[in-house]
Amino acid sequence: MKTRKLKALFLNEEWLIVLLGFVILALIAIFPGFMNDIKMLNVKTLDTVNGWLNAAYTFVFLFLIILISALAMKKPVKGIFVSFLVIFVLTMVAQLLASIPFCKEYGLESVLFAVLLGLIVSNVFGVPEWMKPAIQSEFYIKIGIICLGATIIFGEIIKSGAYGLAQALLVVLVVWYFAFWASRKLFKVDDEMSTMIASSVSICGVSAAIATCGTIRGNQKKLSYVISLVMVVAIPMLYIMPLLCDWILPHIFPNNELAAQQVAGAWLGGTIDTTAAVAASGALLGEVAGETAVIVKASQNVLLGLAAFAISLFWSVRDTGNVMETKGSVIWHRFPKFVLGMVVASAVFSIWFKGGVEIDGAMVKYKAIAKNFQGIFFSIAFVCIGLETRFKEIFTKENRASLKAFLTAQTFNIIFTFIVAVTIFGFIAN
Repeated sequence: MKTRKLKALFLNEEWLIVLLGFVILALIAIFPGFMNDIKMLNVKTLDTVNGWLNAAYTFVFLFLIILISALAMKKPVKGIFVSFLVIFVLTMVAQLLASIPFCKEYGLESVLFAVLLGLIVSNVFGVPEWMKPAIQSEFYIKIGIICLGATIIFGEIIKSGAYGLAQALLVVLVVWYFAFWASRKLFKVDDEMSTMIASSVSICGVSAAIATCGTIRGNQKKLSYVISLVMVVAIPMLYIMPLLCDWILPHIFPNNELAAQQVAGAWLGGTIDTTAAVAASGALLGEVAGETAVIVKASQNVLLGLAAFAISLFWSVRDTGNVMETKGSVIWHRFPKFVLGMVVASAVFSIWFKGGVEIDGAMVKYKAIAKNFQGIFFSIAFVCIGLETRFKEIFTKENRASLKAFLTAQTFNIIFTFIVAVTIFGFIAN
């Protein structure tokens, strides 16, 4: 009986994802030159042999990961090759579009094109059955989050982001509570959906929603809906938020350009969901805004692990009704293992691989290679999210309360984060 319980705790898909993530990071540490060649096509490599060879390596490497996962979990592999090939091509097109100079200049990133391409296929043509075997958005994004951990170097954040950590902690706590309260009390949304909405709005969007769903053992249809909401709302925010910064902040800081830039970056970093989108939006406003935005977003990413633990504790106590009766094994069972993988990856790379290695005469940081893999897995995941999203389902009557709850929470997030950013970065830091 004990052996069976141990197997249930340690031998499952969650741990397999952690293992695969660690294998990728181990390969980066041991064979950085080879792993640095695993890249998608971009406009600069489109007409080169090496570019196409690297894209081929990338497809083979990723497909092997998918295949190993399916075989290990004894899932059917029929049709998975053709399905993943189509998803990979869509992802590569998204990466190509994002690498066009015009798109880079205006912050049109690969995940944006990835989700748009998926949405077009899903809502215009429909997703055929043969294309479904490799549509596994959670699988890809969980591995991407473990790779994200390797890009979070504690020393860099602590050195440059004390104010960012302070803002992130305050915003996550207040916005999470408000979003949860508003969803339940004002719009009568159930506890599962309210928790996922609160986490996605307050922490880091899709990643937080998936971590929360895993923690509370939530309904997958509800998770898909929350992810769809995050993406639909995030796209206009990428461009509206910088415009608001340009419109509002010069009136508040007419003689302090540095403060205006820092507040803009902190506001963007605290409200826009993906790190790449935050960096792109911040860069539209200036170098200081871009740097501040990335620091604040990285600080929020760090809090994902703490938030996952707090939510697992809250739901475990909720089930037992008594703190003293809540067993550690229950909390452990609820805690999303890929978040633990992210924390471990961050610790390992912060201690041993925070530097770089010389590749072809240039110094390349280990975290830069990990970031490339994070971007690839996130782009694939967002193609799948687009393929899983149907617009007509977002606006159905049964989902109307959740839609109102999400929009209310996001509006509060934008206003509250603005107030905190102005206070911390506008007045305290300056």
